[in-house]
Amino acid sequence: GWRRFQSIPYYSTEDQNGRYRYLKYTPEHMHCNLTFYGPQVPPNTGILAIQNLSSNIPSFRIAGTGVTLENDASFEIVKKLKLVGTPHKIYKNTAFISGMFNTDLEVSRFEGASIKTVSGIRGQVKKALREGHAGSFRGTFEDKILLSDIVFCRTWVPVDLKRYYNPVTSLLSRDGWSGMKPKAQLQIETGTPIEVNPDSIYKPIERTEKKFSKLQVPKDLEQAMPFKSKQKNQKQLKEESYANKRAVVMDKAEKQKYTFVQALNTIRNDKISKKRVKNAERNKEKAKVQAKEDERLAIIHKANKKRQYRSEGKIKSARDNKKGKF
Repeated sequence: GWRRFQSIPYYSTEDQNGRYRYLKYTPEHMHCNLTFYGPQVPPNTGILAIQNLSSNIPSFRIAGTGVTLENDASFEIVKKLKLVGTPHKIYKNTAFISGMFNTDLEVSRFEGASIKTVSGIRGQVKKALREGHAGSFRGTFEDKILLSDIVFCRTWVPVDLKRYYNPVTSLLSRDGWSGMKPKAQLQIETGTPIEVNPDSIYKPIERTEKKFSKLQVPKDLEQAMPFKSKQKNQKQLKEESYANKRAVVMDKAEKQKYTFVQALNTIRNDKISKKRVKNAERNKEKAKVQAKEDERLAIIHKANKKRQYRSEGKIKSARDNKKGKF
């Protein structure tokens, strides 16, 4: 028959390399592995998971179904852990990183491990530093990093599986069977407030806007560059040039030409403004005519649709009557 017992489940999923990665929640539309401590059963045995055994729960009580895959003394389930550090000295492609490890012994265990910056520059842990903070080390990268970069190392930590097995003896006794209560239920019964970790509260992120210095190309290099690669931006002069400072004195013929050109521009601007006003009035009248035409076409379209639906309804009713006779 069924073996009824209480245990603590651990959810995980199997990656392509055979690693069992710990899951905090069960996936919504996927299967996952469930690891728990219990009696030995043959593979392919059915499993039924029930969250609560009390009879006064109105909702559906079945939490999950599945089959056993294998039995073992211990399973290795790992979860992701990111070690974060910051550079404090940079020499070309080499940087001194601190804050990632606490002792030199930890650094020696991670020698050769791959590290990466947030900007995507990959690197490697080399050796612990003799001077400076404890746990500081020297790392090499494929490109020069900045002091503002954050360096992290991806690691996997084994999850400690608790061996808890509480068999259900009988539910027919007067006292009933009492198993281990979850933390949420104990908090509700005792009226204990929920513990709030101040580090887990969302806080507004304030980042200083980074100002990048302008690209400065040496004059010798710019002269050797092709024209399309040269800088086209003319520098703003601090003082007015001689061409702007000097006074322009026109003679009689130049004054006549200048006056004539101004008169032509005035006539052209007047013509353009009158043309714009006439175009606006014409468009307004055209919109009114188009609206009346659209309204007339909509009435005709509605009448045609009504006639079509009426004829289709008559044909359908005639078919139904014909089927009813047979």
